[in-house]
Amino acid sequence: MNPYITNAAGLFAACCTTVSFLPQAVKTIRTRDTSGISLSMYSLFTLGTLFWLVFGVLSSNLPVTFANAVTLVFAGIILFYKIKYRRR
Repeated sequence: MNPYITNAAGLFAACCTTVSFLPQAVKTIRTRDTSGISLSMYSLFTLGTLFWLVFGVLSSNLPVTFANAVTLVFAGIILFYKIKYRRR
C-alpha cells in the first residue's frame, strides 16, 4: 500500500479520536465537575496514552505520535481536575 495513503488514513483517524476528547476537557475545565469520571479509568488511560506516545516516537510513526501527544494533554488536564476536585 502507498505509505502516503496509509499515513493520511492514520492522521485522519488520529484527528478524529483526539478531537473527541476536547469537549470533555472543555466541560471539565468550565464546570470543574468530575463526578462522572472514574479516577482509575482515567489514570490507566493517561498512562496508556503516554506509552503509546513513547511507542510512536520510538517507531517513528507520525499518526501514533501526533494523536497520543495531543490526547495526553487533554487526558492529563481531565485527570488533573479529577484529582484536584474529587470529593473527599
